[in-house]
Amino acid sequence: MAHLQAAAVEKINAICDRYVNETTPLMMILSDIQKEYGYIPLEVQELVSARTGVSVADIYGVVTFYSFFSLTPKGKYVIGVCLGTACYVKGAQQIVDKFSEVIGIKPGETSADGLFTLDALRCIGACGIAPAVTINGKVYPKLTVDAVPKIVEEYKAMEANA
Repeated sequence: MAHLQAAAVEKINAICDRYVNETTPLMMILSDIQKEYGYIPLEVQELVSARTGVSVADIYGVVTFYSFFSLTPKGKYVIGVCLGTACYVKGAQQIVDKFSEVIGIKPGETSADGLFTLDALRCIGACGIAPAVTINGKVYPKLTVDAVPKIVEEYKAMEANA
């Protein structure tokens, strides 16, 4: 907890307080923290443990079990490539490989500039538009390998113009 700024501690305490009357508040608390900060480091887990009485080991187990929680910061743009069966048979692995090549990171990593995180996902329920990719919730249907460099450049251009 020593690395957390006072404002962050206050915000996390407020999130915990929102669910004080819930019988099982952990998922709601962690979800709100993930939305607010983009990840849930050990220091935050310790604070949540102190506030809720749930052990750090149990909190860590939840954070590492569910793929939508992260222990490390994500990039500004989180690229999720579906590798479910329908997407996989339509070339999703090649799309992951192309994003990896173009951005210079492996799945699960974040680019050095903090702009991109590449995630290989299990089925996202978009089988009819396979292969599907999401970037911060925007869905790219029937994506081709050839489209990947253009998409990355569009996001880089948005940053340059911001």
